Amino acid sequence: GGIAMTDAPRRPRIVITVADPLAQAEPSIALQKNALYAEAMLRHGADPVVLDASAYVAERASAFDSMAGLLLSGGADLDPALYGEARSGARDIEPDRDALEAEAWSAAVARSVPILGLCRGLQAINVFSGGTLLQHVDGHLGAGWGHGPAATHALRVAPGSMLGGLVGEALEVNSYHHQGIRASDLAPGLVATAWADSSAGPLVEGIEADGDDGRFLIGVQCHPERTDTTPAAFERLFAAFVE
Repeated sequence: GGIAMTDAPRRPRIVITVADPLAQAEPSIALQKNALYAEAMLRHGADPVVLDASAYVAERASAFDSMAGLLLSGGADLDPALYGEARSGARDIEPDRDALEAEAWSAAVARSVPILGLCRGLQAINVFSGGTLLQHVDGHLGAGWGHGPAATHALRVAPGSMLGGLVGEALEVNSYHHQGIRASDLAPGLVATAWADSSAGPLVEGIEADGDDGRFLIGVQCHPERTDTTPAAFERLFAAFVE
C-alpha cells in the first residue's frame, strides 16, 4: 500500500490591483514598483494575481471569483468625482484604474475577504466607504521612488488597534503622497488607527474597520513594500494579511 500524501496547504490567491505600466511616464519604474507588491505577498506564502486596468472582463471575473484577499496598491490620485468634488489639487487621475478598483472592492466586500490598502489603497478604501480626501498637502511627497532619498516622518499608531498590535505604536515611515485624510474626511464605518503631522494638520495614516466582526480591513498611507525605507515591523502586517 502507498503512503497517503496530505495536500500541502494552498497558497491564498491575493489579487493586487496596480497601475498599468504602459500608461505611466516611466514604464520600467512602474513595473519595478508593481513587482514589490507581488514580492511582499510571495515572501509571506501567498499567490499574487496582479491586475491592472488593461485586464479583460473575463480575466477580472476569474481573478475576483478566486481571490482570498485584495491588496489595493499605490499610484495615481483618485478622481475627486468619486467623492463628489471638483478637481482642486488632484493631479494625475486614471479613471480606468478607479473603475477596476471599484469593481475589485465590490467583489471583495461581497465575499468578505481580507482587504489591505497601501498609500493610494488607503485613500481608495476611504473613498469607496463614503469618505473624502484632502486633494493636496504641501511638503509630504519628497523625491519619487527611484529618484532620490525618500521623505520620512513619524507615525503614531493607536494602542489597542489591530495595526498597533502588529507594528507597534511609534515608527518612522516613508512618505510618497501629496493627498491625505483628515478626521473630517474619514468614512463612516472606519476608525483612524495611525496619525502623522502635516502642514495641513494631523492626517489619518492608518485605518481599519470599526466594529467587532473581526474583519481584516486595514489601510496605511506609507509604502511598506519599499523595504529599504520601512521599519521591519511592517512585515508583520503583510504576514497577518496573508494569514
